[in-house]
Amino acid sequence: MSIAASLLDIKHYFYIFVDLHIWRFHQTWRALIYQLCYTNSSEVLFAAMTLYNLRSIERLWGSRKYATFIFITFLLTSILSPALLALFLQPLSLGLVNYLPAGPTPIIFAALAQYHAMIPHLYKYRIATSMSQSPNEPFQGITFSDKSYRYLLALQLALFQWPGSIFGALVGWIVGYAWRMEVLPRSLMRWRIPGWIIGIRTPRRSQEFEGLRRRLEDEGVPTASTTGVEGQSGNERRRTMGQQVMDQFQGTF
Repeated sequence: MSIAASLLDIKHYFYIFVDLHIWRFHQTWRALIYQLCYTNSSEVLFAAMTLYNLRSIERLWGSRKYATFIFITFLLTSILSPALLALFLQPLSLGLVNYLPAGPTPIIFAALAQYHAMIPHLYKYRIATSMSQSPNEPFQGITFSDKSYRYLLALQLALFQWPGSIFGALVGWIVGYAWRMEVLPRSLMRWRIPGWIIGIRTPRRSQEFEGLRRRLEDEGVPTASTTGVEGQSGNERRRTMGQQVMDQFQGTF
């Protein structure tokens, strides 16, 4: 979409100037499209690298939950970022903070908040900032982890068009942690996008069983599959070892 915006010369439709686009021309539709693409190749590159480094979130959640998170985050940040900028930050800054750059930086930082909370670091390393004169002197340096370079990529993305890009990143981080802490409405947290959107084709009978299982779990009633497994394991414990061995070879003879 960034390439198409450049070729068609429509980049000017994706960023937001509050005083011009919102208050003067009332172009509120810009709030729904400003996250669809970046307007320069540097932001596209850093955003692509950051999203690639956050791919472990989809592996842990699954494609359907991850796509639902992206969609809900897109809706929330599309409303919150322009509204907070127009109603609070722009008047409080006396018009200095008036620009909201294009690009899904809020969505990326919402995903980065999940990465920060879910994925532990594997190792740490330190970089010395001064030469020690003797072994008795305390170490002076900066401690990093294997996750630090991912945060540095995202930080560079947030600084490209500051202060507007920093504001969008902050809103995305807050929305991401609101999802993580389950501050959002319960119905919004439990909703999932249809599976066919991401290529998942679930049989109708499986969908009915999945809905029944969720209702039983909410009510605290064990499902038939779990009770059947528990009953079967109990019967196997009551049988002798000789009977179990004979059953293994019964089909052979």
